[in-house]
Amino acid sequence: MNPGAPLAKVALLGRCPRCGEGALFQGYIKIAPACPVCGLSLAGHDTGDGPAFFIMLPLCIVTAMLALLLEVKVGPPMWVHVVLWPVFIALAVGYTLRPVKAIMVALQYRYRDVTKA
Repeated sequence: MNPGAPLAKVALLGRCPRCGEGALFQGYIKIAPACPVCGLSLAGHDTGDGPAFFIMLPLCIVTAMLALLLEVKVGPPMWVHVVLWPVFIALAVGYTLRPVKAIMVALQYRYRDVTKA
């Protein structure tokens, strides 16, 4: 096991999982080919659909509960739901996708079995 940089720093700042200094991302959520500071190759760190799954599963539950609560307590017209919830979901996913992807890359780096690579 390689401890690497603190997970909070990697997630919140989008830093290299080994040194914690170089940029992890090239653009919004595209993983950089290598760390510009320590040279760690990030090419093999593929998270696939994992970050989206770990965000959307709880987000769907929270959104459904909030929509139901709003409907029961306030009873707004349907157009309020149609406008409010897609914007809420888009913002929630937009703000959480990058940190969750960074955490998954950092965990892959820490727990990858290098003898099988």
